[in-house]
Amino acid sequence: PPRLFRLVLSDPLRPSYSSGDKVSGLVQLEAAAPCRLTRLRVTAAGCARVERRGGSKRSRVQEVEYLNLLRGDSENCFLLPPGKTFSFQFGFELPPPGHLVSSYRGKFGSVRYYIHAELQRPNQDPLHCEQEFEVQEQLDVNQTHLLAPAAASKQKKVTCMFIPDGQVSISAQIDRRGYCEGEDIQINARFENTCSRIVVPKAAIICKHSYSVNSSTKELRQKLSAVRGNPIISGMCDMWQGRSIRVPKLQPTLRGCDIIKVDYTLMIYLHVPGSEKLVLELPLVIGTIPFSGVGSRTSSMSSQVGSTCSLTSFPSSPPSYSSFQRDLRVEGPHTPLLHDYDGAEDDQETGLFMRVPEVCYPPPPSYTVSLPPHTPKSTNMVVLK
Repeated sequence: PPRLFRLVLSDPLRPSYSSGDKVSGLVQLEAAAPCRLTRLRVTAAGCARVERRGGSKRSRVQEVEYLNLLRGDSENCFLLPPGKTFSFQFGFELPPPGHLVSSYRGKFGSVRYYIHAELQRPNQDPLHCEQEFEVQEQLDVNQTHLLAPAAASKQKKVTCMFIPDGQVSISAQIDRRGYCEGEDIQINARFENTCSRIVVPKAAIICKHSYSVNSSTKELRQKLSAVRGNPIISGMCDMWQGRSIRVPKLQPTLRGCDIIKVDYTLMIYLHVPGSEKLVLELPLVIGTIPFSGVGSRTSSMSSQVGSTCSLTSFPSSPPSYSSFQRDLRVEGPHTPLLHDYDGAEDDQETGLFMRVPEVCYPPPPSYTVSLPPHTPKSTNMVVLK
């Protein structure tokens, strides 16, 4: 067999290709002894593949082909002399936009593209080699429908031992739906708590991977970047005005594939101890061409969320006294009132503590009682010093 049989792309450092790009390279052959060859065939291929194991441990597989191009199909018999490297050029032009799906690798499936070379020899099994390349279809977040804001509201009644215990609610909005890696999502939201428990507002970017095999779909959810607000006690509310969460490095939204989907949502929710979370989801599209700043649509949350409510539940000092200091940290052991856990690994606190501040008011101003001269005894005056 040949001592060297490999595929080399013209630009091996290129990270990815898109629709309409040209993929080119060389097939390199070198023999240690004279070798007779009958055929060299080079193809560019791409397909989506999903594989899932059933209860009987038998795999269920489904494939969809997206690329099958043939170049360099030669049936002429030729002799490959030893000690010299021969190179055969090849080139493929990828289909126009709308025909390819971006490369993807997941737990139950993948979308892969590769160059395949087949070398046939007389009376022997053919030799094969492959070289993968990445395809990244461009997704512009400046499209009109991705610049539109997304908003929603939701509420939930809370019960304790089947007894009504008030309710919690969320109203939220983001300025647009399309974002790219490194951009900040500005969240405007209002959280209300009329139940007797302390609730905690949170937000996270959620990635959903869907795999379909024979009309059966498996979905995996993954929590990515997350932010957390201040606890909200009973009868209070909280406002997020431009609370930001940064988009990390992510696989862009996968579109156009029949058996694999990758979608994103912004999940805004309230952790309610002893009850299910109140969850509100806003759609997100992660693209490759970042926001240009032109055609931005922003809207005010004032009509949806109303006036801002304070989270502070401690009374302020009387107006006749100077400002006082509050020590919100209490020395000594703390006893948790509730456990703030929602299954996320990013929560660093194991419990939520109620800390009663030590409020120190300054003493009232000193004074004495005196009678000015020539003052009738029936009249008393108070003079402050």
